[in-house]
Amino acid sequence: MKVVVDLTRCQGYAQCAFAAPDVFTMQGDEALLYDPAPDDAQREKIVRAAAACPVQAIALD
Repeated sequence: MKVVVDLTRCQGYAQCAFAAPDVFTMQGDEALLYDPAPDDAQREKIVRAAAACPVQAIALD
């Protein structure tokens, strides 16, 4: 699975970090860090995280 976050759209709501904390983390108040190629075992959580993003900044492949 490939994860891409459009950081220009991301507004730091951190909903993805709550849904998939092993893949998405917030550093400080605004910086989102993420694993662009997470293990397939995380797939269900990542799909949930992408759906939870209020600005739809997460693309999955």
